[in-house]
Amino acid sequence: MTSREASGDRRKDRQLPAGRKADLAAYVAAHGQVTVAELSEEFSVSIDTVRRDLDRLNAEGRLIRTHGGAVSNDLGTPPDQGLGVRLHIRVAEKDQIGAEAAKLIADGSVVFVNGGTTALAFARHLRDHHDLTIATNNVVLPAEVSPSAIRELFLFGGSVRTVTQATTGPVSFRPTADGPAMDVQADTAVIGVGAISAAGYSTSNLGDSAMMGEMMKHANTVVVLADSSKFNHRLFARIDGLEAADCLVTDAAPTGELAEALATAGVEVIVAGGN
Repeated sequence: MTSREASGDRRKDRQLPAGRKADLAAYVAAHGQVTVAELSEEFSVSIDTVRRDLDRLNAEGRLIRTHGGAVSNDLGTPPDQGLGVRLHIRVAEKDQIGAEAAKLIADGSVVFVNGGTTALAFARHLRDHHDLTIATNNVVLPAEVSPSAIRELFLFGGSVRTVTQATTGPVSFRPTADGPAMDVQADTAVIGVGAISAAGYSTSNLGDSAMMGEMMKHANTVVVLADSSKFNHRLFARIDGLEAADCLVTDAAPTGELAEALATAGVEVIVAGGN
């Protein structure tokens, strides 16, 4: 068989749905994030065909369908990726982290919770708690936490970042519209961060960073949530140094420089599931 014939056979095979879907899934995994138009050109099929293939692959759990394309399951959480996408990334790891972090919360306590999908996973695991006062900038959280767990729930005001569905603003409340801002304090701040390195905790947005840092400063105990895909990365806005947290709840133990830095900072590392 000549090379030209072999090439023709490969192109023909690629048009078989099962073969094309496998190649498409591999392409997304290799490139991390792709558009429908890019896949249509790469595989010489229509945009409608690509969309159908992506929908099937998403249903099979082989990639994550996004508006206008797809991202790899292994991509982690890209900075400023929409909440709808991030809800489908590293779901099992976030659920384990959320369940472990919920064990650290005492009934009757005051808890700050920030925006993000790992924080939402934590909130869902508060269903067996009682008499909690929760203050959050997470616009989605009130609908996710069990009403039976709550004594009072407050949403911090400010502008809403639609991509994260979280507010950015001061960690304070005004009892009346024209009254002075009241200082608040929590027993525990549960903070999901965008990245963690020896330099500290960081996120991609300045407003988010300020809000998270304020929550940390106004809490007696700080619990940071971060899955292992966020290790050894630094994003645009630094939140604080490692020593700002009392413990880190994650899905895998940090190693190397990060592990040493956490130990030096006195941060207790809790691995969800004991892995």
